[in-house]
Amino acid sequence: MAALSQPQQASYDAIVIGAGIQGSFAAYHLAQRHQDTLLLEQFVLPHSRGSSHGQSRITRSAYPQAHYARMMPDSFLLWQRLEAEAGTSLYRRTGLVVLGPAGDPELEGCRRGAGPGDTLDAAALARRFPGLRPRAGDVALWDGSGGVLRAERALRAVQEVFRRHGGTLRDGEKVLSIQPGAVLTVTTTGGVYRAPRLIVAAGAWTSALLAPLGLRLPLQPLRIDVCYWREKEPGSYSAGTATPCFMALGLPEAPHGVYGLPALEYPGLVKVSGARWWGHRVFPPRLTPLSGRPQVCYHHGSPVDPEDRDRAPPGAPHPNVALLSSFISSYLPGLEPQPAVLETCMYTNTPDGDFILDRHPKHSNIVIGAGFSGHGFKLAPVIAPT
Repeated sequence: MAALSQPQQASYDAIVIGAGIQGSFAAYHLAQRHQDTLLLEQFVLPHSRGSSHGQSRITRSAYPQAHYARMMPDSFLLWQRLEAEAGTSLYRRTGLVVLGPAGDPELEGCRRGAGPGDTLDAAALARRFPGLRPRAGDVALWDGSGGVLRAERALRAVQEVFRRHGGTLRDGEKVLSIQPGAVLTVTTTGGVYRAPRLIVAAGAWTSALLAPLGLRLPLQPLRIDVCYWREKEPGSYSAGTATPCFMALGLPEAPHGVYGLPALEYPGLVKVSGARWWGHRVFPPRLTPLSGRPQVCYHHGSPVDPEDRDRAPPGAPHPNVALLSSFISSYLPGLEPQPAVLETCMYTNTPDGDFILDRHPKHSNIVIGAGFSGHGFKLAPVIAPT
């Protein structure tokens, strides 16, 4: 839904910048509370420039962090509510295998989050996930709530329900400036809008939007390799079979963690990629005004300017693919050891991986949500009302 060409001027109860999953759910909850809400997106929808595109995301109850495990029951319920409102299926329960060395702290945290009776011995693992070949000393946990969220369908659904509740979505409008005050003014390439409240959930572009307001956030966008691997025997790992999702934690072959899920995007392929599992706090320390040296953070990917994410030079190295190929050969021998499709997505993280959910320190009617990549999609329904 591209924005109209003529300049717009309008007032709302609230404005949300960024129509990814976090911004869209924030707008959805506001509209449900009968707040006249404008949701702005700089790119024409649908697009693949941010972190909310693609067909699939893993969801689960097993988390090393206890607060995440506590949040997941409400998140599952809110996803179900959206399914009912939208009249479409957004979640496919497959179960989740969590694999790691015995005694690994993150694995033990997942055991607490997944609940009792979740340990799989070799025979049980062979029944649940016959394609996975653990090594001696590895432990497998079972999370029966795990499964696949249909990401693009979910994003489209929450935006459609938002509009049904009276919300206004304007895409193809880049924000040019934010003027703070009791009534804020947001100027875009398509119009000028005013509201007493503003939510900024612009992903990798959040820092650039807030810098003119005297706030520098320690956010680092990164380009992440997303690999799809071909099945040696067609249908053995696909979404039409009973194959569950999996996570591997603390293994020497995968020091930053590996996750995989049944194929949705490409028939006959399996999505397996690397990840970094961080500890997150739900409520981080108060934000501080712009001062001192900028902070640089690390995630398992290559730092990137979000404006140039899709401009990687030909022949650019992909160091993580070799690690994933080694993992596939050892643990998933039913897959070809080289990826059939290599795509990229963008993560945006803080130095310690704690996402930011707070008010601007000088303008309390500006709420900021950022740094969600890696965990934010599944938790978006429960984070947004906060």
